[in-house]
Parts: sequence; C-alpha cells; structure tokens
Amino acid sequence: MAVALITGASQGIGACIAERLAKDGFDVAINHFPSDSDKANAEKVAEACRSYGVKAELFAANVADYAQCEAMVKAVKEQLGSIDALVNNAGITKDGLLLRMSEEQYDAVIAVNQKSVFNMIKLVGAVMLRQKHGSIVSLASVAGLYGNPGQMNYSASKAAIVGMTKTAAKELGSRGITVNAVAPGFIKTAMTDALSDDVKNAMMKQVAMGRYGTPEEIASVVSFLCSSDASYVTGQTIEISGGLMM
Repeated sequence: MAVALITGASQGIGACIAERLAKDGFDVAINHFPSDSDKANAEKVAEACRSYGVKAELFAANVADYAQCEAMVKAVKEQLGSIDALVNNAGITKDGLLLRMSEEQYDAVIAVNQKSVFNMIKLVGAVMLRQKHGSIVSLASVAGLYGNPGQMNYSASKAAIVGMTKTAAKELGSRGITVNAVAPGFIKTAMTDALSDDVKNAMMKQVAMGRYGTPEEIASVVSFLCSSDASYVTGQTIEISGGLMM
C-alpha cells in the first residue's frame, strides 16, 4: 500500500487532502502541530480516512523545526513502511502592512511556510531517492504569484515555494520523483467565512468564475499530482483560482 504524508492536516485544506488521498487508496500519515486541540482535530481526520479501509496514523511535529521533522519522517517509515507521496500543506499567516510588520511576524511565517518545505523535501526526498519513486506536492498561493498587500511575509514564503519546486524537480527527476506545487486562490474556509460582505464582494469581482473555490477542488488537483496519471508532470505550479488575475 502506498503511503502519503500530509503536513498541517488536522483541519482545512490539509484535512481535505488527507481524506481524498485515503479515498484514492493511500495509507495516510497525518501531521499536526504538537497541541491538544490540533491532536483532537487530527483524530477526527484519521477516523474519516480509516472509513476508506486504509491506515491513518497521527504524527505530531512542528514542521518549522528540522529535528522534529527528522524524527517524524523516521517514525512514519517505521510505522507505515514507506513514503510515496509528500504534501507540504502546513502554513500560517501573520499579516500586516510592510512598514508596520515586525521582524517576528516575518520570521515566523517564513519558518513555518518556507523552511518547513525545505525540511520535508530534504528528508523525504532522501527516502524517495532510495525508493526510486515518489511524488511531492507543495501548497503555494496566488499571493506568491501576484503579491498581496499586507502579506509581504506570506507572499515571500509562497513565492519561494515556486522556486524550490523547480529546483527540487530538476535535482530529483532522474530518480523517478515528481515535484510540483499548487497555488490556490480564494478558497472557502473558516477564514473567508469571517470576512465582511463588502470584502467578499470586492474579492469576487477579481474571479472570472465569480465564486470561491472549495478545499475539495484543491484536493482533487493534489490527488492527480500524486497519481500515476501525473508521472510526466514535474516542476509545475498549477494555479487553482477560478481565473483570478487573468
């Protein structure tokens, strides 16, 4: 049975990706931040994944910390046997206008959103090199493609993922490993639900399809990139935005 490791999978898009890959037949390693609330949420995701007849195990780690990532990857290998797909989903925001953004705000977002991708691709890439196969998908963002006011840190972290994806694809491709990214636009989540109607309407005017995307639509593209159908797709960043900024 193939194994997928998804970071930041206790809720939102990460949880949806975990469930979709379980539906596809992957055993899933569900990473969550080391906290009681995140663990409780991750347990619910694992239960949903197990309903598809696959294994689903929880792995607590702050993916911004290399040592914790190293321990997690070792544990996944020991418990589930391999890592055939890696989805780098973990991410945070600490928004603020450039001249008001603190160094702490900048560094925290870079650590979780960008350095975690380096940590995981380096560690899981080594596993996949020995296996001579694997699929890696990282969550970028339209903010990394076009920029977004108030998100210098977030935009920088997501733009970096585009470059990291291309570099890793070139380094790992000869061993049968594909490396891609997806760049979601406005996706319906708890965060967008909290926005005012005025803000929502202004955002929708930028989207050709005139609606939010859903976590399931992100998960569908990730599912494709982790499948054998995408065996000759690598180094790509696929925008999933309903035609934003065309």
